[in-house]
Amino acid sequence: MTEVDTVRVELGKRSYDIKIGDDVLPRAGAYIAAMRPGRVFVVSDRTVAELHGKTLEDALAAAGLRYETIVLPPGEGTKGFAHLEQLVGDLLERRISRDDRVIAFGGGVIGDLAGFAAGIVLRGVEFVQIPTTLLAQVDSSVGGKTGINTAQGKNLAGLFHQPSLVLADTGVLDTLPERELLAGYAEVVKYGLLGDAEFFTWLEANGNAIKSGDKAARAHAIATSCRAKAAIVAEDEREAGSRALLNLGHTFGHALEAEAGYGGALLHGEAVAIGMVMAFDLSVRLDICPLEDAARVRRHLAGVGLPTSPSALGNDWQPTDLIGHMHHDKKVKDSRIRFVLVRGIGNAFVSSDVDLADVEAILANTAAA
Repeated sequence: MTEVDTVRVELGKRSYDIKIGDDVLPRAGAYIAAMRPGRVFVVSDRTVAELHGKTLEDALAAAGLRYETIVLPPGEGTKGFAHLEQLVGDLLERRISRDDRVIAFGGGVIGDLAGFAAGIVLRGVEFVQIPTTLLAQVDSSVGGKTGINTAQGKNLAGLFHQPSLVLADTGVLDTLPERELLAGYAEVVKYGLLGDAEFFTWLEANGNAIKSGDKAARAHAIATSCRAKAAIVAEDEREAGSRALLNLGHTFGHALEAEAGYGGALLHGEAVAIGMVMAFDLSVRLDICPLEDAARVRRHLAGVGLPTSPSALGNDWQPTDLIGHMHHDKKVKDSRIRFVLVRGIGNAFVSSDVDLADVEAILANTAAA
């Protein structure tokens, strides 16, 4: 078996490990059984269950764990009140107890939904994240944010509920469609742009290797991203300060997703990629970021195949529409939209003092391009 890298998320009594390796999934039962006894409720989507469900179930059975599997439809449309109610009801019908645990086995949608359900059923049961997409492995599975989308916007209902373990098997990424892989890669790039210029330079040299399946490059990118996020979460678990930096590109990105309608025309990572370009463009306009840094970001994202403008929305959107979506964002404070701006690659900061006329100008230039 290949070596497993361990990243620790330090949160006192609620600290936990992220296990990263090429064959972590077949070891999942042993890792989970070592924690404590109890039944296991695996929550997955149809796609992941068909591809990898047997491997996980065999691992649980081999470790002597009693398990039941709940399979939901794939896609962002599952991440809403209807499926949350269905999932909580299903867990209760199966007589889940506080000694049991939920396993979120899938991408960000399943991780957010199953984590939310685990946080509210019986006022909270333990859960384990087994992320199966690059985006989930480097971002949404780590840090305890759970939630669902509402008619007003993305992730507007939810809670902080930390997992007790995260198992990131890099081998399952081989079954991801390229578009999904690239959507996750946008979140990897984010960690370089917000606080690690050296990592971004490494990504410029190795991004296409990650895309093409280089296992060592993928493992390094995932571990580096997880260490960056673990450090930020340990310092600011509930986003009262530095954790807001993780939203680089997300204020724009969430608005783009809302405008696209969560129907698959624009994936979350694609929206974040466009949003990061917009954040750099806005920072250049505010005369706080070198133009060449913004050009490097755009060039790298486009070079690996990520979108850098919202062409998926067609020509039917207006800058004022996106700003309207931003006002519904959960990061709005005192009626002011918070943006993550940059002084350059690897040097991000949060500001609530951005003139929306500058934001509108950036969006108008994008729409006209």
